[in-house]
Order: sequence, then C-alpha cells, then structure tokens
Amino acid sequence: MELPEEKIRAIRKRYESMKHFLTDERLRRTWAASEAKELGHGGLKVLSKITGLTDATITKGMKEITNPSEVDLTRIRVTGGGRKPIEEVYPGVTEALKNILEDSTSGSPMSLLKWTTMGLSEQTGMLNKQGYPISNVTVMKLANEMEYSLQGNMKTVSGTQNPDRNAQFEHINARASEFQANGQPVISVDTKKKEKVGNYENKGKEYRPKGNPRKVKDHDFADKKLGKVAPYGIYDLTQNNGMVNVGIDADTAVFAVESIRRWWYMMGKPEYPDATQLLITCDGGGSNGSRNRLWKREIQALSTELNMEIAVCHYPPGTSKWNKIEHRMFSYISKHWRGIPLISHEVVVNLIASTTTKTGFTVQCVLDQNSYKTGIKVPDEDIEGLNIRRSNFHGEWNYSLFPQP
Repeated sequence: MELPEEKIRAIRKRYESMKHFLTDERLRRTWAASEAKELGHGGLKVLSKITGLTDATITKGMKEITNPSEVDLTRIRVTGGGRKPIEEVYPGVTEALKNILEDSTSGSPMSLLKWTTMGLSEQTGMLNKQGYPISNVTVMKLANEMEYSLQGNMKTVSGTQNPDRNAQFEHINARASEFQANGQPVISVDTKKKEKVGNYENKGKEYRPKGNPRKVKDHDFADKKLGKVAPYGIYDLTQNNGMVNVGIDADTAVFAVESIRRWWYMMGKPEYPDATQLLITCDGGGSNGSRNRLWKREIQALSTELNMEIAVCHYPPGTSKWNKIEHRMFSYISKHWRGIPLISHEVVVNLIASTTTKTGFTVQCVLDQNSYKTGIKVPDEDIEGLNIRRSNFHGEWNYSLFPQP
C-alpha cells in the first residue's frame, strides 16, 4: 500500500524543524525509527529517504526503542565519525551517474517508475573511467536514490525494434545538446491519454478523513455535455517547465501544432527572445506522427509564422516511453490528481497548473475550446511545396521545416 503524500510531507517538515537538535547519531536513528514505526509498512524506506540514514541504521534504532534496557548510553559516535557520504568522498558522482542514465531511461508514462537499458556493470565501468572508483553496490544505491528500479527483461524492450533504434536515440540526444549549447529551445511534446470529465472514479488514493471517501458515479459512461479532454503537453527540457493545452475536441495535428503555438507565445518567446530555431522531439505516431501529412503542413505554417527553422526528431516505433515529457511532466500530473474526480474543465486546468516537483518543475495550463475537424486530406501539391530539409540519417524521422517566402 502506498503511503499518503500528505503524511510524508508532514514528516519531512518535522524533520527539517528538528534536525538541528538531533545532535548525535543515536538521536537521529531513534527519532527516525519512531516515525517509521508509526507509519507502518513502507515507513522505513520513507524515513531513510527523508533523513539520509540507511535502512540498517533505522532498523537498529527500532531495536533500541523496543528494548531500551539493552542500550549502552555511554557509546555515542563522535561528530564526524562513520562512513562519509559518497558525494563528499567523490564530488559530482551523482550528477555523473544521472547523465549516464539519462539517455537510456524508460518507464511507465503514467507513473514515476523508471528503469534503464544499461547494465549495472556498464554504468560502474563508465563512472570508473570518469575517475569515480566506486563499486556496483554503490552505483545501485545511487540509482535507487534517483528513483530507478531494477526490472525484468520484458520491461527493457518496447514494441517492435528498428535496427537503428539506439542510433536514433543518440541522434536525438546529439541534436538536443547542439540546440541547447546554442541557446535554442528544445521541447518534448505528446498528448496525455484522454480523460472523462465528470464525477467519475479517478484511479489512486488521496488523503481524506477516515470513513469519508469521495462519492462518485457507479458507472463510467461519458457525460454527453462535458465529454472528454485531450491534454497536449509541451515540456521545455532546458527550463524544466512546460505547458498543457487542454483540448475538448479531437486530437488532430492542427490541435497539436496549435498547442505548440500557444506554448511559444506564452512561454517560449519570453524565455528565448533571440531564438532562430526550435527543436521538437515527439513520438512517431498520433497527431504528431512521422507519417502524418497534416502535421508537416501545420509545422510548415508555424515555421513561416514565427520566421524560424523548426526541426523535428521522432522517436522510433515502439519507444514512446523514452519521450522526456512522459517522465518529467505527465507522470507528476497523474500523481498530483490521483483519486480526485475531474468534475469540470476548470478542475482539470487547476489541477494541472498546480503540479510542482522538488526539482523546481512548474507547468502552465490553458483550456482550448476550439473545434478541430477530423479526416482532413492533404493534397500532394501541399507536400511538394513544403520547404523541408530531411536529414541524411532517417529523413522520415529527422527533418527541418524553414519559413516559406
């Protein structure tokens, strides 16, 4: 059972106010142990993460508060004693591992679970080459602290594999690094799964008074008036913020590009006033698919409107879980509104806009009440008239559109 976020925040707040008075190791571990026992199952892991104490240290504290008569009160570790934190011994090792894992991260788009396709020994070897002589055990501990999880083999394969899949990942990373180094914006875009609007059950749990759960409808038939919403997200990789355009109509390429347009005028242009290029990373299917002719025509129109090059890099088929927006924005939105019925458009917008993370992530949200026609056919002459430059490497996935005269 997952512990309520409210309880965890309360414990973290108590620790911040008390940690200066927990002057020795015994006080710290016994305080953490008492809080962990109060939480019950899962409490030990939570207190370990909050205090930085190991599971073994907190377990020792539990034994001490259970059998206080067996504790030798004369034995207290001197200040500064014990094993040094790994970051103190090897400054920068955490950031180095983060950079190694970043390019091979996958996971469930609707949760905070992450895993990597890179083996533990390979991670350790790369860190050793960078001057961090640490062991596999230490690397595993650091990865766990960054919320990575060991997964079975089935979890590391996403759909049909293209022989150039990894090469495309490397190409996307290289392009993103190039744009960022030149001060040009890089965004990750996608449509979050559609959600029914109304007093319906929303998966997950929220912290409420005991015996007073929210009462929701006992059926899942969509409300004819409120219908569903299609949240289209834009995540800025450099600024660690984003925008969600909540559509109430069809999820089409016109809607996708309109969402990017809104992001640019609301957030992109103020942040990058001198930008001459924009890089979009996105999935290979859906409203922003690599084969979607309407997507290309609308991106061409946006390029001309903004008078800038718009480069697009699509993830290979079956690898949508690698899209940055899934882990850095959508997963946190899902966690933030879990257990809360999305009873109105206003509630959806407010819940998304109030999503934040410990790393400083923020998101803006707007409601898009436009109607978007489906089934639009793009004639061949429109495609032939695109001012497009395709990459030599998989031009169907990597291309740039330039302003038309």
